[in-house]
Amino acid sequence: MATLSDLVILLLGALLALGFYNKDRLLGSSSSSASTTSGSSAATANGSKPTDSSGNGNAFKGDPRDFVARMKDQKKRLAVFYGSQTGTAEEYATRIAKEAKSRFGVSSLVCDIEEYDFEKLDQVPEDCAIVFCMATYGEGEPTDNAVQFIEMISQDDPEFSEGSTLDGLKYVVFGLGNKTYEQYNVVGRQLDARLTALGATRVGERGEGDDDKSMEEDYLAWKDDMFAALATTLSFEEGASGETPDFVVTEVPNHPIEKVFQGELSSRALLGSKGVHDAKNPYASPVLACRELFTGGDRNCIHLEFDITGSGITYQTGDHVAVWPSNPDVEVERLLAVLGLTSPEKRRMIIQVVSLDPTLAKVPFPTPTTYDAVFRHYLDISAVASRQTLAVLAKYAPSEQAAEFLTRLGTDKQAYHTEVVGGHLRLAEVLQLAAGNDITVMPTAENTTVWNIPFDHVVSDVSRLQPRFYSISSSPKLHPNSIHVTAVILKYESQATDRHPARWVFGLGTNYLLNVKQAANNETTPMISDGQDDVPEHVSAPKYTLEGPRGSYKHDDQLFKVPIHVRRSTFRLPTSPKIPVIMIGPGTGVAPFRGFIQERIALARRSIAKNGPDALADWAPIYLFYGSRDEQDFLYAEEWPAYEAELQGKFKIHVAFSRSGPRKPDGSKIYVQDLLWDQKEVIKSAIVEKRASVYICGDGRNMSKDVEQKLAAMLAESKNGSAAVEGAAEVKSLKERSRLLMDVWS
Repeated sequence: MATLSDLVILLLGALLALGFYNKDRLLGSSSSSASTTSGSSAATANGSKPTDSSGNGNAFKGDPRDFVARMKDQKKRLAVFYGSQTGTAEEYATRIAKEAKSRFGVSSLVCDIEEYDFEKLDQVPEDCAIVFCMATYGEGEPTDNAVQFIEMISQDDPEFSEGSTLDGLKYVVFGLGNKTYEQYNVVGRQLDARLTALGATRVGERGEGDDDKSMEEDYLAWKDDMFAALATTLSFEEGASGETPDFVVTEVPNHPIEKVFQGELSSRALLGSKGVHDAKNPYASPVLACRELFTGGDRNCIHLEFDITGSGITYQTGDHVAVWPSNPDVEVERLLAVLGLTSPEKRRMIIQVVSLDPTLAKVPFPTPTTYDAVFRHYLDISAVASRQTLAVLAKYAPSEQAAEFLTRLGTDKQAYHTEVVGGHLRLAEVLQLAAGNDITVMPTAENTTVWNIPFDHVVSDVSRLQPRFYSISSSPKLHPNSIHVTAVILKYESQATDRHPARWVFGLGTNYLLNVKQAANNETTPMISDGQDDVPEHVSAPKYTLEGPRGSYKHDDQLFKVPIHVRRSTFRLPTSPKIPVIMIGPGTGVAPFRGFIQERIALARRSIAKNGPDALADWAPIYLFYGSRDEQDFLYAEEWPAYEAELQGKFKIHVAFSRSGPRKPDGSKIYVQDLLWDQKEVIKSAIVEKRASVYICGDGRNMSKDVEQKLAAMLAESKNGSAAVEGAAEVKSLKERSRLLMDVWS
């Protein structure tokens, strides 16, 4: 028979369990004195009662991985799946679902593809369709969340509920890729071909977005014909739905402040609880060291070291580290001013955001939060304004002239590219220009016209701020408790237009890191003046509020913490040091190769300690081909000789300075591909006879292609063939056997 103490223990256990499983609900609960914003610049005065994911007050109670049952239960005509690595494919999946709703009144599921099973893909109702928004990652790989689905659908005889065919299934594909990569949009293309081979029917043409040019314009050019084909195939009626909000935004001024997200990226960060640090729960890493790598000139390249001691984070050489930046102060102030939210009371106002249909549109950030935190930490307000967003917001213009300006930009592709893309105009800047405000002065309530845009539109139309990824430039074998990053600071001049002059544009992530470095070294933010005496504040390099939510990123007097997580990579050294290694990495493309060399240094030390001073005698050579503009840009110049000495000559670096170095006989510059060609007999022998592994890191638009051409030419010689045929085939074969690996970007 249970004693009283037994019953008390059981009761306490039950209460603790109940509190654990409802902690998110407790954090998100609204104050009883909540008020809803209305009729103001930040209005979300929608009296609709928030509903759960079913949209009708009845949550789906079936198998959570059975999307077909969910579609039937919740009367969804479309299921939009996304395979996304950085959030872009998810964004376009949501846009497709939203537009289907606004055009046809059709309700959709928007689904992370790894959260569902596809055995019942052959049971999708005839009056429904499946949409796949599939990004291609790296060199033709599916995104991490799509690997399992692609493996399943690619089987010779995939097992569906009623066989191995998909007769009757209707589908749409929009692929996301980058043409600087050889395997452009291969995941979307292969999925399309595979679904067709299994008997499914594609609706409309396959869409393909190119991130190297304009993903946005590719999507806009494709979507109208796709929706028309959907309407014809599934008997959708145009105009069957009016505009409906995706979210309800409520001001809750009396909400307990300790339960308000002020920039924290996860519930664990807000609660201060322990857990795995990943993309859903980044780690606020103390910055151990940071320094400038360039020794002169007007450019910056910085080296940072993130402390991961005690975090549980591990990494391998070749992995990427994701840095979660905030938005610069000036852009936060600008959008607050445009929306009339600059007063201390308004910017700090606590808001609760609820999705009216979470299966269509998820709230893109944790709530409750504040207007200031939304713009500083959660939404990508520093991105170039979307043409589609400008067209949507025209109806909220404060004047006819402003409405006409926004409508023109939203409908005239050329005007949009000249004014917005060429000028790198952010959303708030376009709204200021449309209203006749001066964007060359610091934005304030006094010099900025207020736009009465419902805040739920801002949440719907501005993308979530995503992390920036950098190749890790260290090895855990030498630095198990720190991650090193090598980042060149992005800064360039925009095009001048009739409405605004050319101005400096600063990359969001790298300038955030530059601010961290300047704070750590007690440096001032330099002005970009071009020799002018009176330089307005707006042309200085952007300043960021580095303290983070509740000052949680302040490490000590001058050092700060930076939110990070690690993304795994396949960019790996061969396990045996007896296999030759050929590395080509100009500029910051050298970052992972610094880690590679450190990896070999650690192995060499262990080998020598175990087997004596001749332990490296049978090691294969390691070649690094590096290039920069001139000597002052030579990254880690002081480290390479020490590495060469410690590896007893097994490591050799070849360097080209394109501007200050020697020239070819015809006077043209020498680049890394030319250094490679100069060593072609050695390189050819290493690849053909000794099965060398080749690595390319850096610029994917030009450099990597030029290097591949040189490789094709020298391998063609070994086959007595042409570079275009035999050489290209050899390069392709190296890639297929993972002996040519690439980590490139545009």
